Amino acid sequence: MIVAVFGSAAPKPGSLAYSQAEELGRTLAEMNATVMTGGYCGTMEAVSKGAAENAGKTIGITCKDIDQYRPGGPNRWVQVEIPTENLNRRLEVLTRQPDAFLALPGGLGTLCEITLALNLMAVESIDPRPLILIGEGWRKSWSAILESNQDMIPSAHAAYLQFAKDNTEAIQLLKQTLLK
Repeated sequence: MIVAVFGSAAPKPGSLAYSQAEELGRTLAEMNATVMTGGYCGTMEAVSKGAAENAGKTIGITCKDIDQYRPGGPNRWVQVEIPTENLNRRLEVLTRQPDAFLALPGGLGTLCEITLALNLMAVESIDPRPLILIGEGWRKSWSAILESNQDMIPSAHAAYLQFAKDNTEAIQLLKQTLLK
């Protein structure tokens, strides 16, 4: 099973966000899940580190656009790098290949990944799969979006989103959803 974890490039080692992402990677490795991330720093590095240090498999999806914007290449915990030509192709791989999606707090890139995964399920371009957003920030943001656009976003599409207050709840939701 491949689980994509979306999240910010900003968290630094030693920060709470980094530690929580590392913990999530460890837990996914214990579940024998292969972790797929964007392959760079911050949350992506922490999740990959947590998984790799727990005998888990890691995949990093990189692209020339980000390599030019922020030189440095993939983080050292990426075991399999899938380099892509551009950001659009990177997003395509990150949202089509995984069996499930988990989203930690993040910025525009994370929001883009969540929205694309949700839209691909909505238009039946990919089969429905878990899309679990971790943290109150996502719940509040998406609740506002869905409420203010309820006439334009069918409830069946909104139902693809699941919310978890923390990693523990996210893993419980993931296990429940995969057992259905």
